[in-house]
Amino acid sequence: MQLRRIGTALGAAALTMLSLPGDAHAVGVACGGSVSTGRVAVNGCISAQRGSVGAFPSREMTAYIKARNTGPRGLNVAYEAFARPDGGSWAKVGSGRSYVGAGQEIGPVEVGSTTRVCAPVKVEIRVHARADGAAWSGWSPAATKQCQT
Repeated sequence: MQLRRIGTALGAAALTMLSLPGDAHAVGVACGGSVSTGRVAVNGCISAQRGSVGAFPSREMTAYIKARNTGPRGLNVAYEAFARPDGGSWAKVGSGRSYVGAGQEIGPVEVGSTTRVCAPVKVEIRVHARADGAAWSGWSPAATKQCQT
């Protein structure tokens, strides 16, 4: 039992060091801490990529999930992502479902995105997941300054 807890803790720690594919236009990537649902550890990340809406500079905020199954059986994992700019209301930006095999890791998998015209505000995302037969996990939050350089 103690070995299983240590393994889960090490797996959660490893998930906090996510590596997302590089993009020359990426402005920033921020990852949140690990949460769990059943035997699945989950991390959420946010990326901000430059763009424009007409003549106005913008950022496309993308939420990702990374999940690791520490159990002996494969599971279906459902997940959702929500975003809010500068402490406003949370709005759902996407959801999905993936199969995670026994001892396997998936991700980062894009959950959803939202485009915002640049403003000097912080944008937060939060991601949670639910493995088959388990409760929804807590929230894995991440944030980025929208138009940082």
